[in-house]
Amino acid sequence: MLDDGNFVLADKDSVHLWESFDVPTDTLLPNQALKKGNSLVSRSSETNYSEGRFQAILRDDGNFVLFLMDFPYWDTFSTHLGNGSEMIFKESGSIYLARGNGWLGPVIEPDPIEPNEFYQRASLDSDGVFRRYLYPKAISNVSVGTRTWFVAANSSEPQNICARFASVVGSNNVPLRASPYCGFNSYCVMSDDKKPQCKCTPGYVNSESDNEVPISGCKPSFHPHECNEISSEEEAQNFTLTEVLNMEWPQFDYFLHKETEEECKEDCLRDCYCAVAVYQQGICSKKKQPLTNGWIDPLLVGIKSFIKVGKDPVKLEANRSKKNHSGMSPNGALVLGSLAVLNLIIFSAVLLAYFLLIRRKASRHQSVTNISKSFPETGEMNLRNFDYKELEEATEGFKEELGRGASSTVYKGFLDQGKRPVAVKRIDKIVGEGEREFKTEVSAIRGTNHKNLVRLLGFCNEGQHKLLVYEFMSNGSLARFLFGSNSKPNWEKRMRISMGTAKALLYLHEECNIQIIHCDIKPQNILLDDSFLARVSDFGLAKLLRLDQTRTVTGIRGTRGYVAPEWFKKSAITSKVDVYSFGVVLLEIVCCRKNVELDLEDENKIILSDWAYDRYREGRLDLLLENDEDAKKDVKTVERFVKTALWCTQEDPLARPCMKKVIQMLEGVLEIPLPPDPSSV
Repeated sequence: MLDDGNFVLADKDSVHLWESFDVPTDTLLPNQALKKGNSLVSRSSETNYSEGRFQAILRDDGNFVLFLMDFPYWDTFSTHLGNGSEMIFKESGSIYLARGNGWLGPVIEPDPIEPNEFYQRASLDSDGVFRRYLYPKAISNVSVGTRTWFVAANSSEPQNICARFASVVGSNNVPLRASPYCGFNSYCVMSDDKKPQCKCTPGYVNSESDNEVPISGCKPSFHPHECNEISSEEEAQNFTLTEVLNMEWPQFDYFLHKETEEECKEDCLRDCYCAVAVYQQGICSKKKQPLTNGWIDPLLVGIKSFIKVGKDPVKLEANRSKKNHSGMSPNGALVLGSLAVLNLIIFSAVLLAYFLLIRRKASRHQSVTNISKSFPETGEMNLRNFDYKELEEATEGFKEELGRGASSTVYKGFLDQGKRPVAVKRIDKIVGEGEREFKTEVSAIRGTNHKNLVRLLGFCNEGQHKLLVYEFMSNGSLARFLFGSNSKPNWEKRMRISMGTAKALLYLHEECNIQIIHCDIKPQNILLDDSFLARVSDFGLAKLLRLDQTRTVTGIRGTRGYVAPEWFKKSAITSKVDVYSFGVVLLEIVCCRKNVELDLEDENKIILSDWAYDRYREGRLDLLLENDEDAKKDVKTVERFVKTALWCTQEDPLARPCMKKVIQMLEGVLEIPLPPDPSSV
């Protein structure tokens, strides 16, 4: 061990065979040089010395760069220092880039010190900041307290890492999303001692309860705004906005518009996709989950963030109780109600039998008439008209629930004396979205006929009771098939499901009498029959187009994570929104995981499309197929499917292929060009 801290292995002639200065960890010492290709790697935390998330490299081009995972966030090129052949830590405390015998400039140039008075080190800390530290050699050099390492003045880069990550971009000027500085749904703030702190956004809680810093991100402490269809005013009332001053979320606006502050707040409350609205100088920008790279700083004057959070369940119950309160005592209401019943009971009994008889005769005719009037464009209907009582008995009082949506619930039932299983969809909301969903679903599916679509058998339209009867799919949904087991489903079945879903969409877009945009393609809406044949279902959000129509303008429809970017831009909607959703589902089928998984320890893996593109770019598709030996044996098909999915999920709808080309790409008939980063087009 030499006096400068270099640990050396030498031969008998004192020739250095190995030295620790050539293989630094997270720290440099005075007189130590960081050479081209060498790097520093931060520790995981102040007390955990395993490798952390940050890295500092003197690259072959001479640029000294700080990285979070694969993304640069500070470098000497941007500070106009140029490139050097090595970076040297001088005893005076300066850290310089050097080229040959010349000095290019300081990476850190603090106030000069007396080397005899202090020990020194420069470390890439666990928070990603490169700092120079001092330690007094004698107690006489300590002004207050005991001797300890402390950060030297003007000796940190970057000086405000929160601000740095708020503006950093990756390759091709794409904003940094895959690896935010703080975890998803959290924000960064500089403490009084100039160190960054990560905190959960108000209304969110740490994903790791035993970790003070939410590096793995935060989760909502409330039930998120349902986004299965257009949000109603009633649903919006379950949420409120928390105002935070001097907070900015600078990237990934899906909506940017000139509005007043109140309009901005109301717009976010009604929008089921809005998680945060940022207001500054008459401009409203909305962000959706997962939130990334938020920060708070006193210099962000005039910027307000309005964070949408669910109301306290107790308050919701109180509001409902308040609505039902009439100002009358319970006993008074009981007496008055009893008198009214006694006065009416005889009259009601006389009319009841007559009324039920007339209603029963008229209900069947009226429901068919109403359906026909609502959907005259779809032609002759070949559907069975069920009585509500008949379906109530078939489902044993709606006993066995198969699935649930925002405005409907699906139950298992049996017809033909228990011989024929069916799926009965009951519309729970009888006005607004529920009424619209019922009409849309009948209109969309009644004129279709394709082996990859679930068949509608009949309906019930008795006043408040609106139900749809479908053939029963014994193997459940694709979501259960992919995510319901720890073992990987059969690769061949997954390929057939992908092709079947693609063919169903091609039929809806190009081969059906009326062009149909499904608007809600996701694993929960792809069902599997006895042979695991894919059957697309749930047309409640579908949009029907005329034969001469290729696009339409409508409100946001779909499910979070599968919705194409153009929905948020209020652009005209085409069948390419289904192509985008199919691309997301295709990646889920290949990888057997959900498109967003906030619980993953590796932040690069949280958003599936980002993870898949990075692994494709590196030629490491095998990393997408953990414990999936079947798929690993068919890597060419896997590559073809991944490339197809990356083209389908391009941000620009014009860059996405139509479903006919998608099928040709999946089959290997059409050569697939190299896909660009989906978010960079």
